[in-house]
Amino acid sequence: MLLSPKKIKYKKVKKGRLKKFNYKAHTLKFGTIGIKSIESGVISAKNIEAARQSINRKIQRNGKLWIRVFPHIPIMSKSLGVRMGKGKGSIHNWSAKITAGMILFEICGVVKEKAKTALNIGATKLPIKTKILSDI
Repeated sequence: MLLSPKKIKYKKVKKGRLKKFNYKAHTLKFGTIGIKSIESGVISAKNIEAARQSINRKIQRNGKLWIRVFPHIPIMSKSLGVRMGKGKGSIHNWSAKITAGMILFEICGVVKEKAKTALNIGATKLPIKTKILSDI
């Protein structure tokens, strides 16, 4: 179940810039414990999926897991051996821009120690620095 949007307005998007901090999605909304990003970066759909699978495997599909990020930015690349020029290239993968302070995953309905170990394992699959945020 690799994440990608069903419908997009524009096929190719400019890279843009990353913001330093996020002031909107910085608190737990659904679960009691979650993963919060410490630094800004770009997370691919494969990273999100790998983290989701490892967290679900560790909590043995008990409780509920929320994914608070969605990869809606297309990453373009040209195939190997193609010369420079001739346009931008086709969609290689999908990614999400992450700002510092953003909540990435949330868990509810699992024992706190088990949830912490699951989120630690999930955080190792992500390419940015994260910390575990608890409501309990």
